Amino acid sequence: MRELDFNGVYRLRPNGEPELLVRDQSRPNGIAFSPDEQTLYVATSDAANISWMAYDLDMSGASSARVFYDANDQTAPGAADGMKVDTARNIFATGSGGVWVFDPDGSNLGTIRPGEVAANVGWGKDGRTLYMTSSTSLYRIRLKRRDIIPGS
Repeated sequence: MRELDFNGVYRLRPNGEPELLVRDQSRPNGIAFSPDEQTLYVATSDAANISWMAYDLDMSGASSARVFYDANDQTAPGAADGMKVDTARNIFATGSGGVWVFDPDGSNLGTIRPGEVAANVGWGKDGRTLYMTSSTSLYRIRLKRRDIIPGS
């Protein structure tokens, strides 16, 4: 039984209390932060509205909701799901057809296609390896750029 009539994105306050940040998405899923933690990215995994959203984030909460990238015209299997951000603010986001790579302005730089639906991504400690989980496999790809990755 659902306790709430909406899906939300929360953060925990220092005192341990949950704080609602976002309630305007039908099915929020993966989240990531910009390196300065002033932008919150949220994947929307609703089959009727596949997109990635961006929000300004500060101590008072999330604001200025905007569509970062709309993927409703895509036909390959997969939905907006897990994602990570590198220190150059490029977003690596699982979605239709693989792992989408966006620049900070939301331009699609390319898509890594592992051959099956990708669900999540994670950084290797070397700052150059991207791991991708999928339906049945774990993939690893070496990136050209070497970087200190947040949260690695």
